[in-house]
Amino acid sequence: MSKLSVLVPTFNHSKFIAQMLEGALNQRTNFEYEIIVGDDASTDNNALIIKKFAEKYPEKIKVFLHSKNLGPAKPKELGGKNNVGFLFGQAKSEYIALCEGDDFWKDPLKLQKQVDFLDHNLDYSLCHHQIEVIYEDDSPSHPFNTHNQPDTSTINDLLTDKYWFLGTASTVFRNVFAYGMPDWWWKTASGDLGIFMEVAKYGKIKYLPESMAVYRKHSGGMTNIHTPQNRFFLQNRMEMFQNLDKYLGFQYSEIIAETVLKYKNALSLL
Repeated sequence: MSKLSVLVPTFNHSKFIAQMLEGALNQRTNFEYEIIVGDDASTDNNALIIKKFAEKYPEKIKVFLHSKNLGPAKPKELGGKNNVGFLFGQAKSEYIALCEGDDFWKDPLKLQKQVDFLDHNLDYSLCHHQIEVIYEDDSPSHPFNTHNQPDTSTINDLLTDKYWFLGTASTVFRNVFAYGMPDWWWKTASGDLGIFMEVAKYGKIKYLPESMAVYRKHSGGMTNIHTPQNRFFLQNRMEMFQNLDKYLGFQYSEIIAETVLKYKNALSLL
């Protein structure tokens, strides 16, 4: 059985998916890992490229080429969520690593470094690292995390929601989803944040300063929809924190109340 599952949600990433899969296949580890790809009924050549990789590396890559987009189709802010949830249902490994089809890993020792840390530090549930942000329009690239990103963070830092410091392609975390995704997660447009909130219930968050992956910003990315100018997104985000308050047994009510107020204020300005 694989020690780690690399989950790859992808849709219309034909320009990028080969680079992503090559970065995953190039990982040098002393443990077994699998790559689970979910193509959400792409309309470009994405599925064809993925299929060719799977045929070449059948022992490593497991592919799900959905004949219909899993959606939900509406609202658009939740697009792709069902594919992500589906992939989590396929992962039975001890650890999970995430990398969307338009991002990629550039350090072949990335997984080994992160698993080594988590194996030896049981009080941590998630490990992330610095990543490089690049742009489709050739804007200058830059690091994702600031120079003063703390070595250790906790669920408190996620609940304050002051800034986003977990690049999705940088994360490796313990698989705490044996019973599926929590009910509140399916309702939120903040899919990655919701995943990491659940993981952070079980331990601390470690930061490695090495830049080991690339986050690609382009016109087809969801970050162009999830913006501070999107009323639905802000409302949905606020409701997520309200649902989390109850889900977490009101342990963090003081922190969450401040975060909810921030979103209420932002909505009042639209």
